[in-house]
Amino acid sequence: MTAPSNTNNNAHAGLSPSDLTILAQHIKEQGLPISRGIEKEGLRADSEFSISQRNHPEALGHPLTHPSITTDYSEALLELITPVEDSREGLLKTLQDTHKFVASNIGNEVLWSGSMPCKLDGEHSIRIAEYGDSNIGRLKYVYREGLGHRYGRTMQSIAGLHFNFSINDSLWLNLKEAHGNKEQSLQDFKSEQYFALIRNFRRYSWLLMYLFGASPCLDQSFVAGQNHCLESFDDKGTLYKPYATSLRMGDLGYHNNAQSSLNICFNSLENFTHTLGDAINTSYPPYQELGLKKGDAYLQINTNILQIENEYYSSIRPKRSALSGETPRHALNERGVEYIEVRCLDLNPFLPLGISDRQVDFMDIFLSFCLLQDSPVIGDKECEYLDSNFDLVVNEGRRPGLELTDQSQKRTLSSWGLELLKGMQGLAEVLDQATSDQRYKSALKEQLAKLDTPDLTPSAQVLSVMKKESLSWLEIAGELSKKHQLVLSAEPAQNQFSQFEKQAQESFKQAEEIKRSDRISFDRYLMDYQAQ
Repeated sequence: MTAPSNTNNNAHAGLSPSDLTILAQHIKEQGLPISRGIEKEGLRADSEFSISQRNHPEALGHPLTHPSITTDYSEALLELITPVEDSREGLLKTLQDTHKFVASNIGNEVLWSGSMPCKLDGEHSIRIAEYGDSNIGRLKYVYREGLGHRYGRTMQSIAGLHFNFSINDSLWLNLKEAHGNKEQSLQDFKSEQYFALIRNFRRYSWLLMYLFGASPCLDQSFVAGQNHCLESFDDKGTLYKPYATSLRMGDLGYHNNAQSSLNICFNSLENFTHTLGDAINTSYPPYQELGLKKGDAYLQINTNILQIENEYYSSIRPKRSALSGETPRHALNERGVEYIEVRCLDLNPFLPLGISDRQVDFMDIFLSFCLLQDSPVIGDKECEYLDSNFDLVVNEGRRPGLELTDQSQKRTLSSWGLELLKGMQGLAEVLDQATSDQRYKSALKEQLAKLDTPDLTPSAQVLSVMKKESLSWLEIAGELSKKHQLVLSAEPAQNQFSQFEKQAQESFKQAEEIKRSDRISFDRYLMDYQAQ
């Protein structure tokens, strides 16, 4: 937590006793003040465990307008979206019901269980997602076309789980009153504190990669024709790094020289949106050389460092729900931060939903911890070693004795991680005042065990099962995908299916209405969109 008058530069000051007391009182009087949402990606794979070449299934609705089932980069990359939920049970029940509906409507295909993709057959096998002929639908397509030209389509075949987190206004009001800045609006206070949370997330997110990273290996088709530093795991085409936790979040997953110069360390909303605005309006020679169009067809939205804000890749984002046709930057500038989106979580291939109830509970603890800790601004030097810590853990996080940089001093991952988790125990006890089963203490205990025993981490478990059963990445992820498909299809949520079917029908009507309402050419629409 960052108070307006706070001059303490100790990034590792403990939880603020006063803020923790306020949280405890709020829980006692009004319950848990946390809301969550999940956006879960997953590739459709065929019976041979290759990326699907089929169109987005019509039964799943129109990807432009369906509220809970859409596509991400490619036509085969599904994205399942929950509404905002106050309860963990409601969150996972909604995600499960959506999975069941999808599982019952993709024929003989499966939803791929892992973050690193199924078998690819070159860039041409990754079809760009289509959203129809409306202006907004074409904008989405051209943006993805640009991503393909800039980064390659292969990089866009990776799947992850995005965890959305927000604090209810009733607690924000109590915290604002305690911090005593009466002239600051509630929304400005919220935005300031969400950015404080984000800075601490940057400081400690390496711990999430160690605890939940689940992509230590991949199929060779992902890096076909590329230079890489991966080792062979078997003679079936699996490549890996022995101590990696999340290859998805390393340079193999998403890396670009144009973005490396942006230097966004999330010190304020104004700085964040201004820096993004500069990148969206600053030309980049290699993209200029590519060109804006080929004939009448757009190759990208523009030739600048970023086409739009969402192209900036980071492990966490400040978010504000945007109006139709509104840019994310404009929404943030006008109405402030509404919630934060954690983007670095791998799919756990052993779990049908890719995430467990205990992981949701730990995310509550971890993000609340990041909010309540003192959070000084991040300077250039700290920014560099935060990036270095993160990169070290995704590439070799389970290496015995691995050292990270903490305030210019070297510390082992295990000792620092243990200190952080023990520092969360008081917070877990406070959060458990809202539960009857001590779930937060249990979630914390589960993560402590992973620090004591690295073999318990998902990344280690993936490699262990593969070695024990002589399975390649395609084989283990494929078998798990089929297993999850059977489980989800065996118990269809029939009472929920009518709701999803109605949503699908409505989504086609809404997409058609959007198309009919277009009054300007796409060229003009694109100009107006970028002028915001």
